[in-house]
Amino acid sequence: MLLLVDLDNTLVDRASAFDQWAKEFVRRLGRAPGDADWLIGADRDGYESRLSLAGQMKIKFGLNHDIEALVQILLFEHVDLMTMDAQNLRALKEAREAGWLIGIATNGTTAQQTRKIDRLGLNNYTDAIVISEEAGVSKPEREIFEIAAHRLHGEPGNGWMVGDHPIADIEGGRKAGLSTGWVSRGRAWPHAEATPVLTGLTTAEVIDTIVRRASR
Repeated sequence: MLLLVDLDNTLVDRASAFDQWAKEFVRRLGRAPGDADWLIGADRDGYESRLSLAGQMKIKFGLNHDIEALVQILLFEHVDLMTMDAQNLRALKEAREAGWLIGIATNGTTAQQTRKIDRLGLNNYTDAIVISEEAGVSKPEREIFEIAAHRLHGEPGNGWMVGDHPIADIEGGRKAGLSTGWVSRGRAWPHAEATPVLTGLTTAEVIDTIVRRASR
């Protein structure tokens, strides 16, 4: 049984970490607090390219940094602020004990995502990790899910994809033949079609439900 799980805003709380960093970054610049709201919105929950966001920041804040320096700031300065709900680790541990093979499937740069995984000890709870940069393909393309399934010595049709993003995780996983579990984070499902197999408020809730269903 295969269980693929997204990283940012699924296993780890990327949103809170970035929000905290953005407020501090704007404070250091001596800018108004509302500029942090602009930066958080422009980030688009991490889905705005770092190069694009760096360019916007340079113009918005009149920065002297070169673009590459800003990209590095965006990639790494918030990582040490990331936290993870202990219930997510508990759910992963219990899923593995129940016989599930667990893989992380995440978009992002290899250096950044590996740093998050290492910092929070997720290697101890997973059997494979696929990062879009090293895989050469990003979610929602089906190939990244197939690569993850292959590294777990299985097929997508025998597994699940759990994530918070309706397109990258849920639509992508569905098209790859995976059953899907959506981590809503309190949001309503935004699409009329292609709904997830199940929905939960938290990652632990979704994983627990999947494991219980399989044990019936």
